[in-house]
Amino acid sequence: METLTALFAFWHEQAGKLGEQTVQHIGLTAASLLLAVLVGVPLGLWLARRPRWAPAVLGGAGVLQTVPSIALLGFLIPLLGIGAVPAICALFLYALLPIIRNTYEGIRGVPPAVVEAARGLGMTNGQVLRQVELPLALPVLMAGIRTAAVINVGVATLAAYVAAGGLGEFIFGGINLNNPVMILAGALPAAGLALAFDALLGGVQKLSARRLRQAGAALLLALPLLAGGYLLPRATGKLMAGFSPEFVGRADGLPGLTKIYGLTHLPSVVLAPALVYEAAHNAHVDVIDGYSTDGRIRAYGLRVLRDDRRAFPPYYAVPVVRPALLRAHPELRTVLAQLDGQISDSVMTELNYRADYLHEDPKAIAAQFLKQRGLWRAPRPAVAGEPVVRLGSKIFAEQYILIEMYAALIRSQTDLAVETKTGLGATNICFEALRSGAIDLYPEYTGTGLLVLLQPRPAVVDSLGGRPAAVLNYVRTEFRRRYGLEWLAPLGFNNTYALLMRGPQARALGIASVSDLSGYLRQ
Repeated sequence: METLTALFAFWHEQAGKLGEQTVQHIGLTAASLLLAVLVGVPLGLWLARRPRWAPAVLGGAGVLQTVPSIALLGFLIPLLGIGAVPAICALFLYALLPIIRNTYEGIRGVPPAVVEAARGLGMTNGQVLRQVELPLALPVLMAGIRTAAVINVGVATLAAYVAAGGLGEFIFGGINLNNPVMILAGALPAAGLALAFDALLGGVQKLSARRLRQAGAALLLALPLLAGGYLLPRATGKLMAGFSPEFVGRADGLPGLTKIYGLTHLPSVVLAPALVYEAAHNAHVDVIDGYSTDGRIRAYGLRVLRDDRRAFPPYYAVPVVRPALLRAHPELRTVLAQLDGQISDSVMTELNYRADYLHEDPKAIAAQFLKQRGLWRAPRPAVAGEPVVRLGSKIFAEQYILIEMYAALIRSQTDLAVETKTGLGATNICFEALRSGAIDLYPEYTGTGLLVLLQPRPAVVDSLGGRPAAVLNYVRTEFRRRYGLEWLAPLGFNNTYALLMRGPQARALGIASVSDLSGYLRQ
């Protein structure tokens, strides 16, 4: 009941955003469906006349259906950029198979005797197609369009990852923020749209032959109108920002930044975290969120805008561990402590640069770092029957490197076996894996522990004043009390949020801090 109340309150607060995302979602679905009908139906008709090509064409369309949607979007972005074009293109490709197949099967399913009788009456091939085959095949064809529409409503949620909007913005923001209400706020309207499209097209499919032809023609007219909703004017400004879903929803992200700096004149789009740097580098957007130790800052010549009003809290990296592991193997505490305070901001940035831009193996990067610090030893031979320490990480290079450091230390200084589970995804996935015992340790950040996992009242956050020691002490105490988990000592670097711009553009505009950015936007 509390979740339902919170959901309605969220919808009320975000009514404008919800309406905008719903219109975008409908527009994306309609645009891709229209293209699929315009291509798929003629292609299905062509295959019906040349059935020997059917296995190859339907097989090719089937292969497209098996490609994971996020992978397909990732492939299209270098070719088509970000925004509506790659999203509509991906949805179009997913919609092709049911439309081509049902058109082909519908035409092939017309009784040959009926076709022969029509030709016996002197009808041309075109007249047979228009007046006999298509009317009889139309219910099967509409079933294909109905299936494609429902598929596309679901897949269109991923459009949010490429700045194309839609209800996926709420869904992915909620996943990253461990916020079930936000997830439901996007998922339920998306499910409702799928049911609405299915019911509408299902009703059309049941019409009589004459009315079905009329409804089909009306559908072809309605789809461009629905797609046009996506093209409604959007906010523009001097600069365009691209932000990750997590940054848009977190209190210490865009909401807090807007409150402290007054960034009300900065229009933005939502992008997958993995794409924000590429979008800035390729000038698709001008301002992005990032992390202060990310190696792509150096690789792409980006400028970190100084947080002169201290809007972002400290994000010191700290290993979080299950106390049961330390009780069972107390020697691990000394082994893990060898990295305490060993990694500065500049060192972590360099390590990330080697992984993100030079594409070096995180395991090799970790080994070289340990050798430079005199911590490297050859791994001990695995001992049969020894317990397994399971190390987890989020889905970015910095975490991979840290996990490989800990794995190398444990393998070389204990008899314990080590299993690494890298790329677990967002914060809540790693956290829940740790709570459930699926992993024993993962690196977390004090700001994330405070604002995403603990989510204290604003008064509590204000009382900590952004002081690193105070934040760590609060997080450590509350994790012990609420979850029975242990935060060890910080590794030394502060991977805090940051706003980034391309270096040449920032210099040309005279923007070195977030206050400079705010002042420029208000001019």
